[in-house]
Amino acid sequence: MKNVTDSFLSWGYWPSAGSFGFNTDILSTNLINLSVVLGVLIFFGKGVCASCLHVCKYNLLSLSDLLDNRKQRILNTIRNSEELRGGAIEQLEKVRARLRKVQLEADQFRVNGYSEIEKEKLNLINSSYKTLEQLENYKNETIQFEQQRVINQVRQRVFQQALRGALGTLNSCLNSELHLRTISANINMLGSIKEN
Repeated sequence: MKNVTDSFLSWGYWPSAGSFGFNTDILSTNLINLSVVLGVLIFFGKGVCASCLHVCKYNLLSLSDLLDNRKQRILNTIRNSEELRGGAIEQLEKVRARLRKVQLEADQFRVNGYSEIEKEKLNLINSSYKTLEQLENYKNETIQFEQQRVINQVRQRVFQQALRGALGTLNSCLNSELHLRTISANINMLGSIKEN
């Protein structure tokens, strides 16, 4: 086909024999030359156009298939994305529910912790008061014991001094006869105590 068009186009370069010839300058051609050129193009271009149409139709069909495949992939991707989004939303709701549960447990622990701390504080205060009370009682008992001991020591000294004074008075007032009578009275008194 190319050889035919090449040979046809090369006629324009042939020297004109007489008054007939092809003018290859399209702007300066007349109507007849134009119609002849168009007729030749239509005659020889039919097969080319049919094959072009066949190729275009094939290309359009393959382009349509390609677009359908692309559309299907996009729809699949959107469907998968929607499924993933649904799964992510479900997981997010589970995580939120777990977070709320953990926060409630933390609040409960905090409240329980505060109440336990208050109980321990009250127990410690009560224990401290009891310990202070016991220490105060021990202190008072120790003071009373020491007072009693001091009083007993003072009594013993006073008694010893009184006894010394009485002995001194007795020794100065007593004669041997009075001394013997006192001893006998004490012996009799001791004897009557033994009998009872």
